[in-house]
Amino acid sequence: MNTDSFALRHIGPRRSDLPEMLKKVGVESLEQLVFETIPDDIRLKKDLKLDTALSEQEYLEHINELAAKNKLFKTYIGLGYHATHLPPVIQRNILENPGWYTAYTPYQAEIAQGRLEALLNFQTMVADLTGMELANASLLDEATAAAEAMTLLFSLRDRNQKKNDVNKFFISEEVLPQTLSVLKTRAIPIGIELVIGKHEDFDFSEEYFGVLLQYPGRTGRVYDFKGFIENANSQNIKVAVAADILSLVLLESPGHFGADVVVGSTQRFGIPLGYGGPHAAFFATKDEYKRNIPGRIIGVSKDMDGNPALRMALQTREQHIKRDRATSNICTAQVLLAVMAGMYAVYHGPEGLKHIANKVHNATATLANALEEIGLYQVNETYFDTIAVKTDATKIKYLAEGKQLNFYYPDTETVSISLNETTTLKELNKIVSVFAEATNTEAKKITEIITGKAIPEAAARKTEFLTNEVFNRYHSETELMRYIKKLERKDLALNHSMISLGSCTMKLNAAAEMLPLSDP
Repeated sequence: MNTDSFALRHIGPRRSDLPEMLKKVGVESLEQLVFETIPDDIRLKKDLKLDTALSEQEYLEHINELAAKNKLFKTYIGLGYHATHLPPVIQRNILENPGWYTAYTPYQAEIAQGRLEALLNFQTMVADLTGMELANASLLDEATAAAEAMTLLFSLRDRNQKKNDVNKFFISEEVLPQTLSVLKTRAIPIGIELVIGKHEDFDFSEEYFGVLLQYPGRTGRVYDFKGFIENANSQNIKVAVAADILSLVLLESPGHFGADVVVGSTQRFGIPLGYGGPHAAFFATKDEYKRNIPGRIIGVSKDMDGNPALRMALQTREQHIKRDRATSNICTAQVLLAVMAGMYAVYHGPEGLKHIANKVHNATATLANALEEIGLYQVNETYFDTIAVKTDATKIKYLAEGKQLNFYYPDTETVSISLNETTTLKELNKIVSVFAEATNTEAKKITEIITGKAIPEAAARKTEFLTNEVFNRYHSETELMRYIKKLERKDLALNHSMISLGSCTMKLNAAAEMLPLSDP
């Protein structure tokens, strides 16, 4: 027996299983089965020409050699993607744990109470931070969630708007570029006309059914949208806001200002960059729109003994239920990543998240101050984590890449820098040194972080969030480890038994195939 064989360890059926299986389907051999099921004109006439298979160990050595060719730059590009600290207790006990990564969609509530509770935590976290009444159990990514918001608002047009074919959707030019691309694609087949411009110049015409704003904007500015949303609502124009979830710790929730939908990515809550994805999106809205929300909603109900029990209360898009009347056909969830983001909020709690958000904002203010001290002009009067510096971008790019730093260059005379929870004093000094070299100046060494004051008072958060006990209880590694294990024990996954339902999740990946996920 070749114990190095990947196929032997992972791919069924075994040779000894074949006779019984062939007998069951009524054929003599695999060749006969293929002959009877695959039309002759599309069948290959010879075997595939494949290289000799690698063993698992050879594969791991190979994948590590490939990974070593990548350059790990410090990245400050922003635009919806930020370096994070994934707490090791979450990495080891969820991301790298088959009790979580092999579990299937929680259709069967009685064998998924742990996952359902973890997803309820995610929904509660999103509802609290966005200020909305209702959140789903995640979507594919921020861009897709924004497109879902557009289609939800389109379907919610009133009788007059439908009769008059009101089909214009306004998009602020501050919206992220990848979001705009998806919106353009999704608008075409359903006949929505997109209009892109400055939200300050929007005329609130009755030709529009909806608006999408970005909070903070693509350039990093923080706008006070309260007046805009009030104007839109008075004209029967519904408003969706794409928001940075970490910024909502310090910024007032869009729901507080009257937004109809709030979407975004939870990548900042401890999820690695992962070459741009996947990352769990969030989608939150008003209770009155729950029949139009895409994806799944986890609800609290009671079991036959009257005890609290969780279930998928709504899964309005699911094709096996609604088929052609589904609200959406998008991939409904990123369960594993949503669970991780929810646990990040459980681990840090409201005070921990405030510490992280303030740390990011204060580091950004410290950087802005240091760059101004060497004579550079920073254009964002308001910001959370992103500044825009006026200088020779071509020269900065050359020097920055030499020091393994990635900035964002929107034009030849602007350098945009987005800071994150991993940014340290040492890194701030490294960033400033690039600009000092480019401008032939000498920068003073930054030795302390100053307090940021670039969030406008009207947009500063005054409402509470994460008041539920679960976010205020498991703040040590041991406590969280036990909580994660308690939930895992309530679930059925491949580490317990075969799962009779479908197989579109990561359950079929070997452990060796999963290991590279933890490699930066």
